[in-house]
Amino acid sequence: MVGGGYVGMYTALRLQRQLGAELRAGTAEIVVVTPEPYMTYQPFLPEAAAGSISPRHVVVPLRRVLDRCRVLIGEVRSVDHAKRTATLSTLATEEEGAGAVEMTYDELVIAPGSVSRTLPVPGLADHGIGFKTVEEAIGLRNHVIEQMDIASSTRDPALRDAALTFVFVGGGYAGVEALAELEDMARYTARYYHNVKPEDLRWVLVEASDRILPEVGEEMGRYAIRELRGRNIDVRLETRLESCEDRVAVLSDGTRLPTRTVVWTAGVKPAPSSPPPTCP
Repeated sequence: MVGGGYVGMYTALRLQRQLGAELRAGTAEIVVVTPEPYMTYQPFLPEAAAGSISPRHVVVPLRRVLDRCRVLIGEVRSVDHAKRTATLSTLATEEEGAGAVEMTYDELVIAPGSVSRTLPVPGLADHGIGFKTVEEAIGLRNHVIEQMDIASSTRDPALRDAALTFVFVGGGYAGVEALAELEDMARYTARYYHNVKPEDLRWVLVEASDRILPEVGEEMGRYAIRELRGRNIDVRLETRLESCEDRVAVLSDGTRLPTRTVVWTAGVKPAPSSPPPTCP
């Protein structure tokens, strides 16, 4: 099993149940190769970022759920289907300096999941903040609070405005929920600052299409826009991020937003297979 995300974990769990007798007898083995020892339930990332729930409630430890599987923390480097072998590296092989080990298999399930889909936007690689993992979610929360600390202590009005401007790119579930949860968190947190008020914070949602939340239909999308704008959130439809170099978000409508926070939630793509599996 390559990958311990949602698909990988539940596939291994089903196999674990179906092969219970064989696993107990030692005539079968399920091996899960994954970079992380847990499965992340990504719909809860916005709540974790805002502190509404604990990060531990967003992850499922694989060894606790897949107690009859062999979980290896590492990556599959190549697959030879003709020989039915997979070459993989683990934490142990890296420590031992062995590089990689070869493992034979009878059946191979490839479920490596997805990664953030990025575009060649100038400055994005340097200043963009992802929102795909627990670490990124918690890091974003800490970053927002840090910007409020900067704004509270600086005497430079330009730096203050940039610190209190938060730009989210992508109007899908991840972008809208992350922005809404963090705006609510920051609005509550502002009461503990003597010189930062909720109305000082500027939140901008940038979406390239003419609607947000396409997963829930047009009517619910329009309702969400009304609710966001009712909370003084600037929603820009049919607008793209052209650049974020030098900590200035330049939008396709000509707007320039000095900001220290650009959160990129513009979709995902399949995890890259590099090098690709070798085929017979």
